[in-house]
Amino acid sequence: MSISRRAFLRATALTGAAASVVTAKAASAREPGAKTIPPNAPGMLFDSTLCVGCKACMTACREANGTHPEVTTKDALWDAPLDLSANTLTVIKAWSDGAAEHKDEETDGYAFVKKSCLHCVEPACVSVCPVSAMTKDANTGVVHYDPKACIGCRYCVAACPFGVPRFDYDKSIARLNKCQLCESRRAEGKITACAEVCPTGATLFGTVEELAAEADRRHRMKPGERAFFPRRTVNSGDTHEKQAPHYQARTYGVSEVGGTQVRLLSAVSYDKLGYPTLPDKPFVETAEEIQHSLYKGMIAPAVLFGILLILVKRAHDHRPPDARDLEGKDKR
Repeated sequence: MSISRRAFLRATALTGAAASVVTAKAASAREPGAKTIPPNAPGMLFDSTLCVGCKACMTACREANGTHPEVTTKDALWDAPLDLSANTLTVIKAWSDGAAEHKDEETDGYAFVKKSCLHCVEPACVSVCPVSAMTKDANTGVVHYDPKACIGCRYCVAACPFGVPRFDYDKSIARLNKCQLCESRRAEGKITACAEVCPTGATLFGTVEELAAEADRRHRMKPGERAFFPRRTVNSGDTHEKQAPHYQARTYGVSEVGGTQVRLLSAVSYDKLGYPTLPDKPFVETAEEIQHSLYKGMIAPAVLFGILLILVKRAHDHRPPDARDLEGKDKR
């Protein structure tokens, strides 16, 4: 069965128009606007001033998620990943300046920082996933990854402003990985593995509301005074004592791209620790506003495909007569 050039182009144009209609409907399926964190949603608070770089959280994370160590030295004795990966869902990194003599100071100082999924209120990874391999739990707000649904497109990798989802290039089957806030442990009534083993309380588990109140309490502390910091959970009753640090004025994650359920406190600027300066407005909302404007009333697609059809018709009409005769013979 043969098909003429004109029929092929016409079918292509109609298919594109139909696809535009579907895209427009998808864009209008969710109205833009700030989303809220579910009541009693779980989260974590990481306080860089309490972290001593022991990496106990990394070991506990591996045990909880069944991932293998990553060595970066020739003797292969130490689990020392340089960054997050499909096998490292939590990583502790160090920042330093100059002589690095003073902890949590920006001049000649150093600080530790923890990297893992922040579980955004409006996650870009969920928005761009074409097969719903990335989803956000309506009850907990936790961002889940389903490897069975994943097709390996890696749109989520490109979309995440924090660089969290990582693709496993060592496997032939498409697979990513990321922190899912110890889903299996929470189902058993436990807290996240990283918070459970942290000796200083640098990683704290609780509801987002509890953690926000704790972060506010720390902001009200007077730097240099004796202070107590809870370990594992806000209400554990087990505390770690140290002098109150001079925190950055804001808690990271409260408003960045719509907010996150995992938040950070630090005495050093967040951008120095590898957390980017981001707008309060979620990227998801911005993208949807563009879609709404582009497809409103289908005016833009209609104009575009109208122009394409005119160009196709002109190209057809200006062909040599013998070419048109040959096309007619093909149809017969």
